[in-house]
Amino acid sequence: MMRLKFFSRGFYFHKRSLCKMAFTESPAKASLCCEESTEGAAPTYAMYEALKDSCQNNATYFQPDDTENGQRLYQGFMTLMDHIDTVWPLVDHVRKVAPLYDFDAASPGNGYRSFVSVVDSCVLHGLKISRQVCSARDALLFRKSYFVREIESCGQLLASLGTCLHHLHTLLSWAPPGDLFPTEQHSPEQLFSQADTINQYCFYGRCLGFQFNPSMRGILKGISICMAGFSEAYYSHGNLISSVWTGGQYLIDPEMRARRIVNISQSASVEFCKAFWFLAESEIMKRVPSLMSSTVAVNKLITIPPEPITVLTTDGKETTVLPPTVHIGLQGLNVRLISVNKRMGMAGEGSSNLPPADGIIFHCHGGGFVAQSSKSHETYLREWAAKLNVPILSIDYSLAPQAPFPRALEEVYYAYCWMMNNFKELGTTGKRIVFAGDSAGANLITGCTLKILTSGLRTPEGLFLAYAPLLVSFIPSPARLLCLMDPLLPFGFMMRCLKAYASPNTSGKSKEDKHKDTNAVSNATTPLDSNGFLKVSPSQEGVSEGPSSFEEVSPSDLAELQAHKSGSERRKSSDTTISAASLQSEHTATGVTPPEDKSQQYVSDFLERYVLDSDTDSEGRRIPVIKPNNKALDESHREAESEASSTLVGEPPLVDDPDQKDKRRIKTRISEAANSVMGAMSSKLAYITGSNTITRPTQDDLAVRTNLDALIARSPSDEFIFSVPRDPLLSPYWADEQLLNKFPPVRILTVHLDPCLDDCVMFAKKLKKLGNIVGIDVLEGLPHGFLNFSLMAKEANEGSKLCMERIKQLLDLDSAPTSDNNRL
Repeated sequence: MMRLKFFSRGFYFHKRSLCKMAFTESPAKASLCCEESTEGAAPTYAMYEALKDSCQNNATYFQPDDTENGQRLYQGFMTLMDHIDTVWPLVDHVRKVAPLYDFDAASPGNGYRSFVSVVDSCVLHGLKISRQVCSARDALLFRKSYFVREIESCGQLLASLGTCLHHLHTLLSWAPPGDLFPTEQHSPEQLFSQADTINQYCFYGRCLGFQFNPSMRGILKGISICMAGFSEAYYSHGNLISSVWTGGQYLIDPEMRARRIVNISQSASVEFCKAFWFLAESEIMKRVPSLMSSTVAVNKLITIPPEPITVLTTDGKETTVLPPTVHIGLQGLNVRLISVNKRMGMAGEGSSNLPPADGIIFHCHGGGFVAQSSKSHETYLREWAAKLNVPILSIDYSLAPQAPFPRALEEVYYAYCWMMNNFKELGTTGKRIVFAGDSAGANLITGCTLKILTSGLRTPEGLFLAYAPLLVSFIPSPARLLCLMDPLLPFGFMMRCLKAYASPNTSGKSKEDKHKDTNAVSNATTPLDSNGFLKVSPSQEGVSEGPSSFEEVSPSDLAELQAHKSGSERRKSSDTTISAASLQSEHTATGVTPPEDKSQQYVSDFLERYVLDSDTDSEGRRIPVIKPNNKALDESHREAESEASSTLVGEPPLVDDPDQKDKRRIKTRISEAANSVMGAMSSKLAYITGSNTITRPTQDDLAVRTNLDALIARSPSDEFIFSVPRDPLLSPYWADEQLLNKFPPVRILTVHLDPCLDDCVMFAKKLKKLGNIVGIDVLEGLPHGFLNFSLMAKEANEGSKLCMERIKQLLDLDSAPTSDNNRL
């Protein structure tokens, strides 16, 4: 009997190894085999069958096991097989029709293909787990409880993807073949009402990042853990020590992390999104590009004062462009100049024999219209400047919700007009101008091109768009559904960013409302403020805006200060100008920090010295903190200002003895660090040992925590019903064909798993139909915003290199060959 069992197991493993050899390609590549065949695509068909065989083998093995985990494993494998039988015909139909929606045969990619790839990735994930169980189940230390959770999570994942496939079939019936957007008015509510609601938890738990490249999964998992932990500190549930402890739980408890992330996505305000994304602006992250990226000779901020600009139109007439005033009034506009070399005529860079470059890249950063800056995008901008050897001018436009549409667009247009008059000072002849932008920045440069065409000004020689949202609304499309499982751009984040930028009438708030939003749920109708995650402690209610001293600053106040860093608060024009601008360098060792960096320095110094202080305990009560020495603090601030950067025009640097300065700084920092640690420890010890009443959670509290799972039953669109104007400057996809026909050559780069993929594909199709020169690249396994991870992941770095190739083609278009299908 034992021999027979051993022989059967050996035969199974031999069969398993043969199956494994049949599909070694990635799921995205396998999904490209979308040929209409009765047997389906050969690699993926074998993959689904192999998973069923493996599940059947494991189910047969665990069926006699009468332990709880043994029976759960048996039921888990049987359930997984049922889901495979349900999902296969649905995904097979989508696989066959997906090629009809591509831009062309050489650029396969659309939302339908993306979901086929996601389902295939899920099957591969399940096959991997099932084989692990099969090979380890006879071992003495086999962990049944671990694999129970893994198999059940995989089953829930496949079930949720089955629901998504039902939605895709609905979308196929709403639009003719080839169109990814419905031809008639259909709301997200109509779509979600066609099938069961989607369990979002399974996408952010144990299976988080299953659809991405292996090099990205660890990064995305780390970001998700940081997001969940940051929300603890942001909403001030206790002091930092308890927040760190809870953050550590998100590392070891995927289910807890999933509930937290879904809750954040559905309930957190746009100010939380701003605060979390602004972590990329912290002092530590600011230093990463200079340490890891290419070295550049020029990296400076230029503050453009709000003055009228006279520019020439294409027919030689002069026209005056007024500075933007909408929403936040007249403000100076910051732009960043990055160049690998100092060039002749560059303002503030002394003499140089290197002639000006013929080209320049006009860049707009991403960030959902609400966050980030040119500084947080330096990771790849430095590489671009070094490899392309042309100056890059990146625009720090104002951010929503303080500055919604059309403020950012007007600022980008204004900066372009200023650039047209200052080519020499930027180190270029201006012979070739290429627009480049990612995410929200891609939307802005496309809208700016429309505005330029309308105004009769000189148009750029080319546009490079990276994962661009070109239709700013939640129009039902297959790719839009990808945000239901996106770790970087969850559904709630995307909707709140779009709402903050595109619907100022519904998102505009008073200062008091904005302050409350940083401590509570943004939507008053949301019933989630009692779920234990986003509830405001009594001590936080009514906190005054703008703390008067460090002893009153809590972690939530600090996050709020960072979140509210927008155009009106970080732009102050300089009194002294060079060619109508103030130039500020970040690479010299003396001088005064620019206004933008000064505010960041205060935040960074506070984080560094007082991160262990807290003004509330875990019950929301005030506890004493160590008040810093204001004199020493002011002195250290002055020192930081003199070390960070210089203003090439304006005040001379402060002069001091460097040895004495270093000694004072070291002594001050040691003293303050010791006081801060001892103060935090003594406060925590007093709280623990004090005569505080020990309270247990009430039945209502326990019921609320248990009912967190009821969130699954809510439609993800319930709280995001708002209207967006059909303005082509807001959504370039709606632009008039006569204007689009005048567009310069366009190069689009996006990814299979991008919620904005269909925007890019449909916009490229529209340009191609008009006879424009356009090309599109669709990369696999990378997330929206991958350029920000170009220093961390190999595939992201390769994607950044492809961006450089496409931009170079636009810069050298005269010598670049074009193909028959209008591709570059």
